[in-house]
Amino acid sequence: MQYSTKILNTPSSFIRNILKVTGEADVISFAGGLPNPISFPTEQLQQAVNRSIEEQGTKLFQYSTTQGYEPLRELIAAKYKKFGLDIHKDDVLITTGSQQALELLGKVLINPGDGVVMEAPGYLGAIQAFTLAEPEFFSITLEEDGLDVEELAATLAANPHIKMIYTVPNFHNPTGITYSREKRQAIYDVVKNYDVILVEDDPYGELRFRGESLPYMGGGRLENSVLLGSFSKTVTPGMRIGWFVTKNKELMGYMETAKQATDLHTNIFSQYVIHDYLSHNAYEEHVEKIISLYREQADCMIAAMEKYFPDTVKFTKPEGGMFIWVTLEEGVSALQLFDQAMEQKVAFVPGDPFYTNAENINTLRLNYTNSTPEVIEEGIRRLGALLHQTSAVKA
Repeated sequence: MQYSTKILNTPSSFIRNILKVTGEADVISFAGGLPNPISFPTEQLQQAVNRSIEEQGTKLFQYSTTQGYEPLRELIAAKYKKFGLDIHKDDVLITTGSQQALELLGKVLINPGDGVVMEAPGYLGAIQAFTLAEPEFFSITLEEDGLDVEELAATLAANPHIKMIYTVPNFHNPTGITYSREKRQAIYDVVKNYDVILVEDDPYGELRFRGESLPYMGGGRLENSVLLGSFSKTVTPGMRIGWFVTKNKELMGYMETAKQATDLHTNIFSQYVIHDYLSHNAYEEHVEKIISLYREQADCMIAAMEKYFPDTVKFTKPEGGMFIWVTLEEGVSALQLFDQAMEQKVAFVPGDPFYTNAENINTLRLNYTNSTPEVIEEGIRRLGALLHQTSAVKA
């Protein structure tokens, strides 16, 4: 059988694959990007399911429109008013998680060889989705406060075939960093001069437990702005309800056409249920409970890392979201360390899959949201002991 080059060149999800080997009961896993299941509003969702069936009847089980359930799109549009953005329901397309929006963007925008700017490191799911469109990736260094602006400007100036810039500005996956206000403005000042799509993927933005909420870079200011969001981190990931937002009517039309060709429409049952849940419950109060939970877990992991890790190991201190990024000593391969860590029954994600052009690098990602404080303490203790051994060998 001869397979397409696009699928042969698309990496299998490293994270999904290692979850198969980290799922054993005795393994402490910081590898997944899983919301804490105790945050799921199970009882309220049960009520929403029952109410939706009683009130909507067969509509929940019938084909529906591609753009999505209109009342849900209205609620999503209203979420952006706190940022001063004039988003209308017709600017919103409901997708099967925000992951589908990435794949659709690749279909709509990218011809083989077209340029896509990625953060380095960047979100593995975006790398995977865009690779199917066979682009040329341009990796821009991600600094502690956002993309390296000079590097971005030089790359755009030298490569007119770049079509899209992909970013995760709030509580970045994998690093946990947040773009600063100054860096957001500087990136806007560069991008406004080019005919490129600026994607701001924001699945974690509501999960801020420190600092101030910051404006989007392109939202409300760039004609080619795209905002992505999801209920996966605040209500339930299993229902796969995400969204794509743009004021660019032409782009929206092509995205809708691509979605029609892909799956006709997003699961309408889930759309009705999520809308009912949002209409009958205090969503903001629910999110505040998640924020409180994740703040405790993040603080616990940071305290344990300060206690158990060698001083030569550096790590980010996120203001929200789900991840911490660890930088090991130069010359230490996180991929090799992963195998040693699994022998100690503790798992993380090595940094390699988050780059388009790097191997055996000295970084790794930790997730703190799916473990109790006691488990976090023990897992970091095991990992710290291994890191001290590694430092001793290098010395």
